[in-house]
Amino acid sequence: MAALLEVRGLHAQYGATRVLHGMDFTVEEGGITTILGANGAGKTTTLRAVCGMVKTQGEATFAGTRIDGKATESIVRLGVAHVPDGRGTFVNLSVEENLRLGAYTRSDKADVVNDFERMYGYFPRLKERRRQQAGTLSGGEQQMLAVSRALMLRPRLLLLDEPSFGLAPRIVQELFEIFRAINKTDRVSMLVVEQNAALALRLADHAYLLETGRVVISGTSDAIRNDESVRRSYLGY
Repeated sequence: MAALLEVRGLHAQYGATRVLHGMDFTVEEGGITTILGANGAGKTTTLRAVCGMVKTQGEATFAGTRIDGKATESIVRLGVAHVPDGRGTFVNLSVEENLRLGAYTRSDKADVVNDFERMYGYFPRLKERRRQQAGTLSGGEQQMLAVSRALMLRPRLLLLDEPSFGLAPRIVQELFEIFRAINKTDRVSMLVVEQNAALALRLADHAYLLETGRVVISGTSDAIRNDESVRRSYLGY
């Protein structure tokens, strides 16, 4: 598969504090890539750097277009959607209003209406609660809403930051099955940051392991799952 996102020599910092130190990674068209690492390794910063939300150096190319140095809104309009850690729903708006906001950059209004039903097909509970204020949803339902709102953009690349955090195992299993379906059916590529390494490696086809802002291991998910040091440190067996 061809590269959809290609990042070379990525540095990122907050003020004077540098967090990423020359990262290289790729997300293939139609693929799922995961970034693993302990807390503070730079996983969330990597997603923010792709979106232009932090100060960066290095080169990032999305679908053949350089995006390093571009404004976040410009990157979104190219087809990159970000589901941040903490879900980021608009808690005072209804489910349907949140979804409508997700499609704010689109001009194909008839297709937007169809996409409401597509999202409700993936997440039937959201349809039941479409008039309900987002802040009154359960944690799992808010995560479903955050993912749906991002998909209303019709992205080519979906960035997911700790999608399993704080959710019951049953909800996590359901959510990750839907990610697989979205990837397969809609051909949405994904870059997933996930603390649960075993879960992420089952979902993804490629993986990168970060330590203090540097890639220390990369390869197919199968190869990394079978790496003894990864198994011992991150998979617990």
